[in-house]
Amino acid sequence: MLDRHWGAGWNLLALLLATKSDKRISCVDALRHPFLCGPKWRISPTVNVVRWGLGSTAVRLAEDYIYGHHQRRRLAYFIELMEVLNPNSSTENWLRLLPGRWCLLYCTGRHIGLTLRQPTPRVLISDAFLTFAEAPESVDPILSLTSDIGFKIMPESDWPHDKSGTEGNLSVTTSARITPGRIYTNAEDGKESSSRITSSRYLGGKWGKAAKMKQLPASLPTASVNVDENDVDVSMSCGSTLKVKSARKVLQEVRTQTPPEMFDLSKIVCGTYIDSRLMVLRGVNGSALLFVRSNRTSDP
Repeated sequence: MLDRHWGAGWNLLALLLATKSDKRISCVDALRHPFLCGPKWRISPTVNVVRWGLGSTAVRLAEDYIYGHHQRRRLAYFIELMEVLNPNSSTENWLRLLPGRWCLLYCTGRHIGLTLRQPTPRVLISDAFLTFAEAPESVDPILSLTSDIGFKIMPESDWPHDKSGTEGNLSVTTSARITPGRIYTNAEDGKESSSRITSSRYLGGKWGKAAKMKQLPASLPTASVNVDENDVDVSMSCGSTLKVKSARKVLQEVRTQTPPEMFDLSKIVCGTYIDSRLMVLRGVNGSALLFVRSNRTSDP
């Protein structure tokens, strides 16, 4: 029931259970919420409700794991709309919301799986996390950035039916500086392909009407992520002993199936959307990475 109206019920529930009193919705505003008004007393949703609905729809599409061309196009469209409606565009807000653990949910770039390639060894990616932590004793706004990619080496004979195997983890750690930046909405404005988005569908459909946008801005504020390429620590652990040649093949297969930005952190250019639950980062090739905030205590 809470999923109806683009997740409006979850938005109302989150506002009712907000820990801070200034963030908690009042009784009068709760009765006027789109989830309770329904189709009989239709009201115009606020920008916050539209923003919540976009994020919830993008998450539900990504969790379906059916990435046909039309779904990938819709997901890219929703992510770009979220970037336009980013509520925390200032660098101060990014530094306040970034610290924590984020789970990679979807990437608009190229997807490479196991089915058609039949690689050796058979590696199944479990979860990919990106962790931001405040650097100790740092005067400048520098964050520690860690990428953790979990994987499983499956038996080659019956891997489609037997997903058991040896678990492993690939970790990349570096530091990053967060500075103000811009992303261009027209191809003619951005000098580099990594600093622009070229969607002409922002103002069409129900989402554009709900956001009440008459004209797309020429550029949008972002948080530039400047990674220190001279201080990078890469480590890989596995539950079983691997020879050097086998470990290289496992590493290559993990890099093949994951976005390049999760291994080479210097390919992360900027952040274009962030709130308490979702984050969008842009890579050097223009692809967008959608993250959802992860609770460390809920992971095994």
